[in-house]
Amino acid sequence: MSGRTRLAHARYCDEIARQTGQLRAVVTSGTDLSRTVPTTPDWSVEQLVRHLGGALRWVALMVRTGAGKEAREEDVPGFEGPEARGDAAALDAWLAESGDLVVSALREAGPDARVWSWAGIENAGFWARRVTHEVTVHRADATLAAGLPYEVAPEVAADAVDEWLEIVEWAQRTLPDDEVHGLRGPLRTIHLHATDTAPGVAAEWLIRLDEEGVSWSHGHEKATVALRGPLTWVLLAFYRRIPLDHPRIEVLGERAVLEHWLERATFG
Repeated sequence: MSGRTRLAHARYCDEIARQTGQLRAVVTSGTDLSRTVPTTPDWSVEQLVRHLGGALRWVALMVRTGAGKEAREEDVPGFEGPEARGDAAALDAWLAESGDLVVSALREAGPDARVWSWAGIENAGFWARRVTHEVTVHRADATLAAGLPYEVAPEVAADAVDEWLEIVEWAQRTLPDDEVHGLRGPLRTIHLHATDTAPGVAAEWLIRLDEEGVSWSHGHEKATVALRGPLTWVLLAFYRRIPLDHPRIEVLGERAVLEHWLERATFG
């Protein structure tokens, strides 16, 4: 389990606003909105943006109403986005409004407001964190597809790794048919090591896979396999947004163990 203190609610809200703005810059950069996104090949750039903007509105509605159950997409105003396809200006305006809606709803509610969630953490704080990392990763999808540079604040990237590991643990506890159960077996360990972070950012992880399932902690320890590199790129590899042979990262040890993890820990 993590010993890290999560980011403050206000910081998550700020980050959602900031990263939505950065995604809008991709939309208006002149990139071909019909271009296939390599990391989500069923979507074009425009489809990815519509997916994310609709998700922001879905969360905004639930937080604003204190929903006790999952909202239906058809009940979310403006969920589908603008009627015109390929119109960067209209898509940008819709995405801007989507970001404003969710940020204002989260700020007004505060972290402790009761809201349904699929993970059993029924408060707005869960959604502030989840939306932050949803935007973090999908912004990477769109940015890399457009061939533009991508970076994310170290504390946000580290928290995104923490959150994924926590979700894997949640799936292991509550979803008996989830792919994560295929990770059970003889003891193997995975070390994630960010090479460029300040001492105040806990950016090393040890993931333990054994007969009991998945457990993890922060720290430096020799492992069956290690994934090393700048934190942004470790994050992207861990979320399967770049291949393991990408020049910005290195894999040391039994690569097959890391590949098996990436096949089974499929959230994100």
